[in-house]
Amino acid sequence: MEIFGISITEIIGYLASAGVLISFLMKDIRKLRMVNSVGCTLFVIYGFMLQTSWPIIITNMAILGINLYYLFVKGKD
Repeated sequence: MEIFGISITEIIGYLASAGVLISFLMKDIRKLRMVNSVGCTLFVIYGFMLQTSWPIIITNMAILGINLYYLFVKGKD
């Protein structure tokens, strides 16, 4: 399926890239981690849409885990 000649897989990849890029514009570290987590989640989805691209999936799952740790475990300190 395509939208404006761009495949859904590519759209997810572009959204993931935008999410990660936008996250680095945040001054508040908590907002940065939240937006970055959305980008990482989209990258994991994108990795599976690419017939399981393990480097993309593993890297972004690790970053997502780190973000969630700091948001929900360390953030309570």
